[in-house]
Amino acid sequence: MVEFTHISDGRAQMVDISAKKDVVREAVAKGRIYLRPATLAAIREGTVIKGNVLATARVAATIAVKDTPRIIPMCHTILLGAITVDFAEGDGYIEATVTTKSTGKTGVEMEALTGVSVALLTVWDMVKSAEKDEHGQYPVTRIENIHVVEKKKGE
Repeated sequence: MVEFTHISDGRAQMVDISAKKDVVREAVAKGRIYLRPATLAAIREGTVIKGNVLATARVAATIAVKDTPRIIPMCHTILLGAITVDFAEGDGYIEATVTTKSTGKTGVEMEALTGVSVALLTVWDMVKSAEKDEHGQYPVTRIENIHVVEKKKGE
């Protein structure tokens, strides 16, 4: 049977980590946003009306990582040692990678996932006017494959 540590007696709870030892922890998460070729070119060339898309998304991701416990109710507040936000352009998409590091009693994968999610949402927000079709829909724009690439503990 699967055990859900955040559920006790049918009620959501924060897991008690007080007895755990502090160890170095790191998580890497990635995700992609698919955009029109013209939008990708505008981001690359720095001609998006709202400003520097990736710089704004990097700041938004950093804030989101720091605020993860405020957004996700059962996440512990942790002391973050490092946050790295990187972007790479692929065939029709931008990939965001967020790496989080801490020394503590619990992992940092939720923070990395939150950072990736907000980075990609910020990209979408900054270019949505260019992505809409004549009916106000987004036929190309989509966010996909947000996942934890790697989680390290004790290294």
